[in-house]
Amino acid sequence: MDIKFDRIASVLFLAIGVLFIIGSRNLASTSYGSSVGPDIFPSILGALLVLLSIRLFYETFVKMGHHGEKEKLQYKPFLIIFVATLFYILTLETIGYVITTFIFLFVCFQTMERTKWVKSLIISACFSGVVYFSYVQVLKGTLPGWPIWF
Repeated sequence: MDIKFDRIASVLFLAIGVLFIIGSRNLASTSYGSSVGPDIFPSILGALLVLLSIRLFYETFVKMGHHGEKEKLQYKPFLIIFVATLFYILTLETIGYVITTFIFLFVCFQTMERTKWVKSLIISACFSGVVYFSYVQVLKGTLPGWPIWF
């Protein structure tokens, strides 16, 4: 772990989180057919990013005295997750939230830890289903549903 890089990254993430919160205040408070407005999710994400960046900044000072060896950068997992993210963004509307999120999470889990594919399948399926049900049925929000051909 590079302490200088982590410190700079924490400040950048803090700025991005604050910008998320400020930007979400400019969104409308309600949308069509939804009791949850589009400003809620970016506000929560911004606040979470601010809190995590403050924690990372704090950890850089705690670990300042410990000098470890530098870790080798892993380009292949980064590229796989980057391509999976692009696929997720481009196919969310056509394939639907549940299927696209399931595929995205499964690919990401398998990229991080290849040996536990059954566990990855279960977690990906449960997360996709629970989040879709919670957001659409409980909170009365709207997400891209199932594809027409399904």
